[in-house]
Amino acid sequence: MYPIGGVVPMSLRTDTQTRLGTVRQYPSDLATISVLAVITYLVVTSVAEGSVLRLLATLPLVLFLPGYALVSTLFPAHERTAQETTVTAPDIETYPRGIDLAERLGLSFALSIGIAPVVALVLAVTEWGLATDPIAATFAVLTIGLAQLGAIRRLRIPEAKRFSVAPLAALSRFRRDETAAGTVTSAILAVAIVAAIGALLVGLIAPLSAGGFTQLALYSQGDGGELVAGELEDELEPGEPVSPTIEIDNQEGSDETYTVVVQQQVLENGAVTERAALETRAVSVADGEQELEEFDVVPAAEPGETVRIAVLLYDEEPSGVPTAEDAVADTNFWVTVTEPAAEEDN
Repeated sequence: MYPIGGVVPMSLRTDTQTRLGTVRQYPSDLATISVLAVITYLVVTSVAEGSVLRLLATLPLVLFLPGYALVSTLFPAHERTAQETTVTAPDIETYPRGIDLAERLGLSFALSIGIAPVVALVLAVTEWGLATDPIAATFAVLTIGLAQLGAIRRLRIPEAKRFSVAPLAALSRFRRDETAAGTVTSAILAVAIVAAIGALLVGLIAPLSAGGFTQLALYSQGDGGELVAGELEDELEPGEPVSPTIEIDNQEGSDETYTVVVQQQVLENGAVTERAALETRAVSVADGEQELEEFDVVPAAEPGETVRIAVLLYDEEPSGVPTAEDAVADTNFWVTVTEPAAEEDN
């Protein structure tokens, strides 16, 4: 409770001023990085897959933001000017070495590229796996956490030595302090960064603009009727059917009528020596939709023989003998026809 007269105690006033001063000194670039991490996470996890907006949000979240936050933690100071390099050795050891803006941006991309596979390896062994939401959340949390560490490191060194984002001041310092060699190096690094980003964008966007695609997946039904991958029967009695369910995903940009060929193949030394069509079916799939088709096929193999059952997908009626080389998509599984059970003697 305040004293009579409403006079605020000096200690409280000083504490409030200290907190406000700390907030004002919080690095604006790291605050921006943290906010961008949240925004890009929300976009990546809420916008539909395949959207250009989602792609544009994914790029900085994976390839720039975490690296910039890590660089800010490692190098909280700005680059030393020519006058600052003449200080005494003890002063050099007291304050960390800084880097210029071009080096900072280059390292941000390089470290982000190094962080990405580490995140993937860690998530792959967790219960979350490599789904979009946990990947985006990990990059966002990592970026925000490293940004806070970077802010703490900056606030612990003198204000005059801290790195800060001030474009006009940075340009003035660049013109004043850069040597000819340093200017060329920074220019080459900047060009390399732009070229790398451009190549990455072309690699990601060009395949999408080059045309559509069709995907084929193979499932079986679990005990509860749900579709599961990789659990088809691999041993059958003579005359027993196997019941795969295939999913056709049409992203061609137009409605399509596909031809599905289920084919038994006998292989020797990795090469197909015999083929036998078990079933052929036409399937119509609307653009952007997925269609599930159930099959019941009986392998025409001899008891004790192992054969490959191939599912071949064509965008039109196949001409000649259907092969995987001519299909737009294909998948397969293996089955062994077991020997008939011996009758028990009476």
